[in-house]
Amino acid sequence: MTSDTHNQQALVLARQQGILRSKDLKEAGIPRVVLARLSASGLLEKIGRGLYRVPGTATSEYESLSQVAVRVPQAVFCLLTALQIHDLTTQLPREVWIAMPRGSHAPKVDYPPIRMTQFTGEAYSEGIEVMQRNQVSLHVYSVAKTLVDCFKHRNKIGLDVALEALKEARAQNKLIMDELWHHAKIARVTDIMRPYLESI
Repeated sequence: MTSDTHNQQALVLARQQGILRSKDLKEAGIPRVVLARLSASGLLEKIGRGLYRVPGTATSEYESLSQVAVRVPQAVFCLLTALQIHDLTTQLPREVWIAMPRGSHAPKVDYPPIRMTQFTGEAYSEGIEVMQRNQVSLHVYSVAKTLVDCFKHRNKIGLDVALEALKEARAQNKLIMDELWHHAKIARVTDIMRPYLESI
């Protein structure tokens, strides 16, 4: 194939996926040198280590999350970041909070800063929702799972944050009690959460 054909294929891939990695080119049988060529000619712009996109692509508040999702596919957005995605907090976390399976190594991501929490079994695999943003699949815990995690990890994020999120979820009609109790049982926090739920 000619270099022009490879260039066109890479640009089509970048438009389809939103964010392009060198790994994506390899899987499509396109030489990696194409990234450098397209970047040098201004047809692609580098937005992070090994991450490229078509210039002029509309950016959004989800851009940094999209970069993490592309770089760390098994990451699930949790705790403060999940609260932010679900619009249940006034907090603006300085780090992107992700859940990874127990035993995972901390991902090497230069930007944005990441805060990793390790979960095991159902605590990691249950309650995952997939959202499409910037043509990238973001894995995030559901509202109920996130609320439970906030009470489970209240020493990390603060009980006040967990309570604010619980009240917001109720005010926005996002509280599904059956789902909440299901996750509370998995996390073994039913006794901790019960008095707060009764008070609201």
